Amino acid sequence: MRCTRRTGNLQARLCHPCRKHHERRTLADLLKHANVNPDDVKHVGISHFHADHTGQLAVLKNATLLIGKGDWNGITANPPMAGANARGFAEWIAEKRPVEALTGDKDVYGDGSVMVLRAPGHTPGHSVLLVRLKEVGPVLLSGDAVHFIENYTGFGVPGFNFDRAQTVALIQRLQEIQKNLKATLIIQHDPRDIGKLPAFPAAAR
Repeated sequence: MRCTRRTGNLQARLCHPCRKHHERRTLADLLKHANVNPDDVKHVGISHFHADHTGQLAVLKNATLLIGKGDWNGITANPPMAGANARGFAEWIAEKRPVEALTGDKDVYGDGSVMVLRAPGHTPGHSVLLVRLKEVGPVLLSGDAVHFIENYTGFGVPGFNFDRAQTVALIQRLQEIQKNLKATLIIQHDPRDIGKLPAFPAAAR
């Protein structure tokens, strides 16, 4: 899991709340520890619709959900698309909470500090997050665009991905972004990358 937030001086911060056993605490507890009221969260971004990336959304009652249109269509289909964790979005559907189903890249705050990048391949509406930090510089959070560094460097595509050609094109795009921006890439399923972000409540800035 990852979290992003904006401080009073409008700088983005990143942390890795799954280190040091913080995964045993609820999202509400983690936000409270960071002095953030869940009711004050304005946006929640989901990389894709699989169950291991869609937990504990219900507590963010006032947030607009940012999700790729292909995945949102898969969630709301009858029946839902295979692999889509529709139950994780039950409150958004039942209560008609705000959803922005993305068809392209999204500049969340209008200043380039937090960018949701369209990244289909693993799922039809998969997204990647690009965060520009003042001290650390640009950081790419992969979601499930790739699962291990070997997939990234060797263009390895798992057989369970939605679209192989889209995945290969996405890896090429991420490599270009990383090279051009000198970005730090965080492959979120690769344990070797966990140490690139500080453990919550510390944060990269």
